[in-house]
Amino acid sequence: MTDSSSGHPLLRVSKLSVSYQTSSVGLFGKAGSFRAVKDASFTVERGKTVGLVGESGSGKSTIGKAILKLIPSESGKIEYDGVNITTLSESQFLPFRKRIQTIFQDPYASLNPRLTVGSIIAEPLIVHESKMSRMDREARVADLLVKVGLPVDAIRRYPHQFSGGQRQRICIARALSSQPEFIICDECVSALDVSVQAQIVNLLQDLQDEFAITYLFIAHDLAVVEHMSHEVIVMQSGEIVEQGSSEQIYSDPQTEYARKLLDAVPKMPSIPSV
Repeated sequence: MTDSSSGHPLLRVSKLSVSYQTSSVGLFGKAGSFRAVKDASFTVERGKTVGLVGESGSGKSTIGKAILKLIPSESGKIEYDGVNITTLSESQFLPFRKRIQTIFQDPYASLNPRLTVGSIIAEPLIVHESKMSRMDREARVADLLVKVGLPVDAIRRYPHQFSGGQRQRICIARALSSQPEFIICDECVSALDVSVQAQIVNLLQDLQDEFAITYLFIAHDLAVVEHMSHEVIVMQSGEIVEQGSSEQIYSDPQTEYARKLLDAVPKMPSIPSV
C-alpha cells in the first residue's frame, strides 16, 4: 500500500462531467446526448468512507464507472494517488485495476454461475499476481472466505448454492483478493433484506478496520449510508447538491432534497458484529 502520510487525498474528482449518447434522433437527424454528471468535485481521504447518495438516475453510479474507466469522461479530471487517471490508456491503467476494486449491486448477476466460488475469487489473482503458485492462490482464497464469514469448503461449490447475502460475501472476497486500497461499493446492499444489509455493512466496516481500505459507498438512501460513511455527498439530477461530514448531513441537512431522502427510508436495525 501507498504511504498514507502523503499530502494528497487518495481520490480527487475535479469538475467531472459525463454524457451518454442517446439512441433517439433529433430534429435534424442526429443522435443526441444526455449529461448524466455535471461538474462534480469531491475528495476521498485514505482509510475513510465517502457515501454517495441520491435517487436512481442521479448520476452516482456513473461517477463510479468513470473512476473505474468503464465509461469515458467528457470533461474534468480524476486523480488517484496523485495521478491523473483520466488520460491513461488501458495498458497504463492496468496497475490501478489491482488497487481499485468494486462490489456490484446484484450478487446474483455479478457471479459467473459456471465457475466455482474458489475460481471466482482467484480470478483477480490470476490477472494481477500471475507468478503466484496455485497452492498459494488456494491458500489466499481460503483465508478470504474465512475473512468474509464463509466456510472454507465453499471453495468448491457454485454460486447458486448460496443465499443472496452469502453471494455478496463472495463478491466482497473477490474484491479483496488483489489487496486493493480502494473499493467502490455500487449499491452493494440494495438487493438484500434489511437485516442482511446490516450484516454486510458491519462486515465492510470490520474489513476497513483490518485492512485500512478506503470506500466510495454508493447508495440510494441515506439510512444505509449513515452506518458506513465519514463524509456524505448528495446528488440530484447529475449534480452534487450537498456534501459534508456524516454528522452534519444527518443532524442538519441544508437542502430539502436531502431531508426528503432522510425521511423516506426506515432506519436499519442495529445488528451486532459477529
